[in-house]
Amino acid sequence: MSELILKWSFVFFVLILISACASLAFGSRMIGMEHLLDGLFNPSVETYEANIVRKRISRTVFALLCGAALGVSGALMQSVTRNPIADPSILGVNTGASLFIVSGIAYFNINSAASYMWFALVGAIVTAVFVFGIGSLGKNGATPLKLVLAGAATSAALSSLVTAVMIPRSHVMDQFRFWQVGSVGSGNWDNILLFLPFLLFGMVIAVVCSPALNAMALGDEAAKGLGVRTGLVRLVASLGAVVLCGAATALAGPIGFIGLLSTHLVRLTLGPDLRLVIPFSALLGGIILTASDVIGRILGSPGELEVGVVTAFVGAPLLIALAIRSKVGRL
Repeated sequence: MSELILKWSFVFFVLILISACASLAFGSRMIGMEHLLDGLFNPSVETYEANIVRKRISRTVFALLCGAALGVSGALMQSVTRNPIADPSILGVNTGASLFIVSGIAYFNINSAASYMWFALVGAIVTAVFVFGIGSLGKNGATPLKLVLAGAATSAALSSLVTAVMIPRSHVMDQFRFWQVGSVGSGNWDNILLFLPFLLFGMVIAVVCSPALNAMALGDEAAKGLGVRTGLVRLVASLGAVVLCGAATALAGPIGFIGLLSTHLVRLTLGPDLRLVIPFSALLGGIILTASDVIGRILGSPGELEVGVVTAFVGAPLLIALAIRSKVGRL
């Protein structure tokens, strides 16, 4: 097992290097290897190309961090709900963050990244509580199917509210529509520093909760027999997932399918152990989001195609494939 972990660690490390270098080199202006190295390692060089590379560094770091947050958020949501297709976008959490942000723009004139952050977090938490509450009604409590249905219904209702708030206010529409598509173009060092505390908080929760979540995969009764306080673990792990998703959504917009895609690929290669799924989902989520950003810049050159559009094209077929499969692997 250790050899398998080392092998995939090396593969992911190489993929991170490739995606990061591609993010620095590709865009509206293509950068050659010489200028790329000058921009990274030779601060005395002040050529136009070297300065472009330096400006792209923050965007690349931001994409890697946001992808990591979304990947871990998806892993936590799937484990808490025991639902293999749980994802921030599918459970309506992204839409809840969107509603609070558009309401903040319309009624409180928010326009800073910090304001977006807090409004998105509150919206994500309120929506998550609502979806879990609705999904827990009736017999058998919060079953995977009920949670997905509750998330889909909530997302549809909140999307209508977003439209209702936005359409009569042209200034809100202008400000919100660029954020709504999902993009890492806002990645600068100020936003990265704002994002880091929330990322670290969510990651710590994910690592601490992973052994208990592994036990809960055997069933609540078995987990309780092992001394796991299932209610508390679900609450804390859900908080970590929502914080990671809400913080990433606030700064990058509602980017979907990263958590779904990264966690399924990791489980396919390394198995269901969350002690491996969580860190490798963070790595693969960052790789997927950064690579999607590069693809969007190449396809949309000399402009760019927002990364949320690219991830939707990649993630939607995966969701369809999971729905078609007669048997989905148990978590």
